[in-house]
Amino acid sequence: MKRIALLPLIVFTLASCGPREGMHTLHVLATDDVHGAWFDSSYVDSRIRPSLYAVNYYVDSIRRADGAGNVLLLDAGDCLQGDNAAYYYNYVDTRTEHLFSRLCAYMKYDAVTVGNHDIETGHAVYDRVAKQLKRHHIAFLAGNALRSDNGKPYFPAYKMFRRAGLKVLVLGYTNPNIRAWLDESLWSGMDFANLIPLVQQDVDRLTAKLKPHVVIVSVHSGTGKGDGGVLESQGLDLLESLHGVDILVCAHDHRQTTVVRDGIALINNGSKSKYLGHGVMSVAIKDGKVASKEVSASLITVDKKKADPAMREAFHKDFAAVKAFTVREIGALALDLNTRDAYKGMSPFIDLIHTVQLKSSGADISFAAPLTFNGRVRAGVLLYNDLFTIYPFENQLFCLKLKGSEIKDYLELSYGRWLAEPCSGHILAITHRDDPRNSKVGWSFVNRTYNFDSAAGIDYTVDITRPKGERINILGLAGGKAFDPEAEYTVAMTSYRANGGGDLLIKGAGIAKEDLESRIVGKHKEIREFLYDFVNEHMLLDTDIISDRNLLGSWKFVPEAQAGKGIESDMELLFGKN
Repeated sequence: MKRIALLPLIVFTLASCGPREGMHTLHVLATDDVHGAWFDSSYVDSRIRPSLYAVNYYVDSIRRADGAGNVLLLDAGDCLQGDNAAYYYNYVDTRTEHLFSRLCAYMKYDAVTVGNHDIETGHAVYDRVAKQLKRHHIAFLAGNALRSDNGKPYFPAYKMFRRAGLKVLVLGYTNPNIRAWLDESLWSGMDFANLIPLVQQDVDRLTAKLKPHVVIVSVHSGTGKGDGGVLESQGLDLLESLHGVDILVCAHDHRQTTVVRDGIALINNGSKSKYLGHGVMSVAIKDGKVASKEVSASLITVDKKKADPAMREAFHKDFAAVKAFTVREIGALALDLNTRDAYKGMSPFIDLIHTVQLKSSGADISFAAPLTFNGRVRAGVLLYNDLFTIYPFENQLFCLKLKGSEIKDYLELSYGRWLAEPCSGHILAITHRDDPRNSKVGWSFVNRTYNFDSAAGIDYTVDITRPKGERINILGLAGGKAFDPEAEYTVAMTSYRANGGGDLLIKGAGIAKEDLESRIVGKHKEIREFLYDFVNEHMLLDTDIISDRNLLGSWKFVPEAQAGKGIESDMELLFGKN
């Protein structure tokens, strides 16, 4: 009798699991490359800045307007590096639950994709965050990060949701090119599969098994050009090839983009909490099945002034702790440091990094590039906070053995990307971007400035009148000794570069990727830590300390008059008049 009495309830429950007849509207909200832009106030001058606090204002507004049950909130990765707050909870306060985990719980994120800069924090950090997110029922996804021992995903590959009365499948993947940038100690125990054809294979398998009404793929991979040529930026490659997917969320290249093509929407928000991706799925259900689908995609410009006051109050103690840590006085500067000066020639900004790398490692030569596009540290009291402007990422210092000829070829590729072709009308390789798919327009460098490596420890010139590959003339070592193309030199550089990042060692110096490890002769701690030690040692940094030509050597663009005039003109296009 009890079984008979329960039967109608069971039938009703099963029937209620299916979607109701009619239209269903699902809102998919997405962030990416937030890079620690969590708080709405800077640490030193209380300047209002883009933040997750402001993002949350828009998320909550959409939830209120359209119903929380009709909204899915995702992040496409690079969450755990790029700001003082991320550093503090990665490495300083490791006993408190990580702030990122608590922020995600507060904002009710549904899933987060693992980014390459998340992996760069190391196992101790991202394993801890993964466990904490799991306790909050938030998926930390990377279906192509495969365990070395059994080939299964190290992180979850997907998660199913019930939203807007529909079954929604979300698959997440990290960047497949991590091996080319990061030392194996950071990702030990796993390898990274190409997104093509893996994503399609997973979509086909899981769709057949789980029968979702909506399929979303979140990848920490750049939008790219869609030509299949860039492993780290496969967004458009996936858009062109995937079937059975409704929304594709991209990240990594900080390029604001929305595209809708053949029923699939691609969304890439850019970075640093400035935009919120908004995909809208309209799904018609008839006779229990999907009769039709429509999708749209847009970017919501986040007003940084609309920070959620309740969220600010909830995390006030965390902001206070990070601020106290980062506004400590650690020394003094006798001169301004400006990143933009690094694009014109030798500059105190890059001299400081070269000096720290050479003195900390004992290397013969140093390679370094500006990692902050347009940063400035003013003369006066130096705060710990300033170290994040000078060196924003947690790169280790590595030393490699390179032949003199390889050093020259390395620099040829670097300046080949840095400089325009002769007679092009510009000295620097700049372009005016007016891509209607990208909200960022205006003059910018063609290539990434964090790959504009210069060298210290040698004297050399860069001839702007010569074609690519024929511009570098190495005159000798710093201090006057001869430079030998056949001799081996110890070269200091970032762990990113030493593992092949930017292809300067591979395509420039001509060293096979598999041979890079055999060239490494030293692995040291993070460069920002060496920078902190250097400041503690000297307390006042002046030109004599950070720009010693006997240590650094010198380099310049030649012919000097032509180069100087042309570069100033290009710099005005890039940055405006001073």
